[in-house]
Amino acid sequence: MLSRSCASFLDFSSGDLLDLPRTPRTLPRVMTVPGIISDLDDEGSDDGDSDVPSSVCRERKIIVANFLPLHAQRDTKTARWCFSLDEDSPLLQLKDGFLSETEVIYVGSLKVDIDISEQEEVSQKLLEDFNCVPTFLPPDLQKKFYLGFCKQQLWPLFHYMLPICPDHGERFNRLLWQAYVSANKIFADKVMEVINPEDYVWVHDYHLMVLPTFLRKHFNRVKLGFFLHSPFPSSEIYRTLPVRDEILRALLNADLIGFHTFDYARHFLSCCSRMLGLDYESKRGYIGLEYFGRTIYIKILPVGVHMGRLESVLNLHSTSIKVKEIQEQFKGKSLILGIDDMDIFKGISLKLLAVEQLLQQHQELQGKLVLVQIVNPARSTGKDVQEAKRETYMTARRINEIYGSPGYDPVILIDRHVPRYEKTAYYAMAECCIVNAVRDGMNLVPYKYIVCRQGTPLMDEAMGISVGSPRTSMLVVSEFIGCSPSLSGAIKVNPWDIDAVADALNLAITMPDSEKQLRHEKHYRYVSSHDVAYWAHSFVQDLERACKDHYSKRCWGIGFGLGFRVISLSPSFRKLSIDHIVSAYKRTNRRAIFLDYDGTVVPQASINKNPSPEVISVLNSLCSDPKNTVFIVSGRGRSSLSDWFTSCEMLGIAAEHGYFIRWNKISDWESSHLAVDFDWKRTAEPVMKLYTDATDGSYIETKESALVWHHQDADPDFGSCQAKELLNHLENVLANEPVEVKRGQQIVEVKPQGVTKGLVAEKILSTMVSNGKPPDFVMCIGDDRSDEDMFESISSTVSSPSLPSAPEIFACTVGQKPSKAKYYLDDTVDVVKLLEGLASASNLKPREMVDIMGYITFSESGVR
Repeated sequence: MLSRSCASFLDFSSGDLLDLPRTPRTLPRVMTVPGIISDLDDEGSDDGDSDVPSSVCRERKIIVANFLPLHAQRDTKTARWCFSLDEDSPLLQLKDGFLSETEVIYVGSLKVDIDISEQEEVSQKLLEDFNCVPTFLPPDLQKKFYLGFCKQQLWPLFHYMLPICPDHGERFNRLLWQAYVSANKIFADKVMEVINPEDYVWVHDYHLMVLPTFLRKHFNRVKLGFFLHSPFPSSEIYRTLPVRDEILRALLNADLIGFHTFDYARHFLSCCSRMLGLDYESKRGYIGLEYFGRTIYIKILPVGVHMGRLESVLNLHSTSIKVKEIQEQFKGKSLILGIDDMDIFKGISLKLLAVEQLLQQHQELQGKLVLVQIVNPARSTGKDVQEAKRETYMTARRINEIYGSPGYDPVILIDRHVPRYEKTAYYAMAECCIVNAVRDGMNLVPYKYIVCRQGTPLMDEAMGISVGSPRTSMLVVSEFIGCSPSLSGAIKVNPWDIDAVADALNLAITMPDSEKQLRHEKHYRYVSSHDVAYWAHSFVQDLERACKDHYSKRCWGIGFGLGFRVISLSPSFRKLSIDHIVSAYKRTNRRAIFLDYDGTVVPQASINKNPSPEVISVLNSLCSDPKNTVFIVSGRGRSSLSDWFTSCEMLGIAAEHGYFIRWNKISDWESSHLAVDFDWKRTAEPVMKLYTDATDGSYIETKESALVWHHQDADPDFGSCQAKELLNHLENVLANEPVEVKRGQQIVEVKPQGVTKGLVAEKILSTMVSNGKPPDFVMCIGDDRSDEDMFESISSTVSSPSLPSAPEIFACTVGQKPSKAKYYLDDTVDVVKLLEGLASASNLKPREMVDIMGYITFSESGVR
């Protein structure tokens, strides 16, 4: 059943949600396949399998973000729009990480409103002059999208602020969500106007989190990366979002998802596990999520600064003049610097309280300590911003009144537009920099401070210090910001702990210069080697690796609206047609049929595990055909299987993955000769019980030949963690026992070595050959990892030279997923329909029990 948010967007990918103006013109596309241009520009074509990689275009990267890296203003004389590049934008700076011949195209909005009559002219100018493709959102949509859903709902939630009451944040508004989706659709349409099959698309930040779905819908094999520049909250916070699944599934339509820190990535993976039931694996240093045959890779790397840009500002004459002014203004004082946006998450008021505490506890600092707090304009509006601003001013005024004196204010607030050269001068002069945010995505202020403290020859001259002299810097940073893990020499603080922040500031300004120098050198080595170019190069390198198999697999789209996703599977993998298999079934005479139980003939999620009357009936029909040898091969115990199939007299059963086998109801159970001693259970069971007691919702299943620890009803994260620990624990204590410990779907199982479903299939087929009845038709259907052993075993057994001719093989998995099987069926309903089709084609002559008993025996193999 579709959720409300998804059900109302079934046509998102093929039409507009709102009555939005069409793009003024179609931007030129590069031809990549022979044909007529009008055919290539057909908007109705979204067949991913028709995409052909081109060899004639140079490498291109399409960078998509909410805003273009441009400044825009209207010329007062001509009244025409003038544009210039924003040299401080990381989106522009990341080009340094690409090859010089790479063409970079930007897609995004302008920070000014362009009248609809001017949009076509502006679009042409931006494309020709700056390689930029503007997205013109109608003003009302822009307001609801950016100031509404992005800033009033996503931004607070991602910074751990819940709208518990109307006075504390904005409640979820579905109209704003619809505007968010509509805006993302417009961005997607703009990307599709310029994209070529070989292009890489890199989407940035939380404003465009559902964009990957629209791009993947249009172009199944799009090479798509996404980077989140804000925190990703813990699952306990994120799960409160009413459209949580839609956003997660949209992100999973990317090939690579990037985060600043491991914490943010861990929270995202936890949400995928808890809400979508997806597990991740770490292989050779890479974290990957399997999603409908596609592997989505997770990238963890903080963004860096542009060294050249910072150094060029340091060398400006205006910066040198400002540095001298600051030196004169704060001569003989310890200068602490803070640069923050005015919002509730930057912790400005907490920082001021810490300074107040410091001055109160250390009277010797009064008159000598100055905090210069530069306040950047707020990026959002609302009463919370106004309240934060009011509190900041009130606290600063109180501190200055109590601890200030004529000509001395311990706190200086600079709440105006501060040009870059002035900020750079303060960076260069500050003895200590404090970033006290209660929650922040990355925050590059500490990195900029370190580079500016390193200085340049021109800056050294302005400051009156000798070139090459030792440099010092001190950082006090919140442990809740993205850059914190990479700054090992900084003093980490909990911004809510006022006393601890005050102590950290005191330590920072009283620390010996030799220690400050060592910390600075360590930080500068990291910041200078992990700059914005390194970040961009590393991300794109991983994106290329994540997309390398795009054209080696078949892919097709399924699902509606924001539930759309792409299935990506081997070219030879296809759905098993009933007509196709029935045709082979009719022309063959010695058939072996292997069927898994759970997830194959009965639904995996079914509470009632008894086989349905339809299943019993179709199995009896198949078993009644003397040409058939039919087996249920299951991990379940033999008592349960015997009870369930008591009416199937001719059915073979392999229980506990083949440890016990019988050929029909009246034959005896034969056990494997691989294990006769179960003393290992006395060691394994107490260990499992220890984990069961510690893991609510888990339990132990005791089989005759195996022990299984189940955790499907436990907390997903804790259960998975405990399963890994249990696996390692059991492998250690059972290292010298003839058993193997395996982790399956929400289970950990200990069983005798060599007991597999593959061995069952091998023995049955070998016995048929040794009795002069080599099979000419083999069908095997299963749904999980243990069944992959059967698929592999069948392929190797039937290729044996002892067979006069190769039989027709139908290895089939249940569900569209990577498998060693060549075929798939969608679900258990399809499996039963297929078996019914085979049963109806069978020769239903009565079959004597003595015939089957004489037909195959286990006297030679030792197994029955």
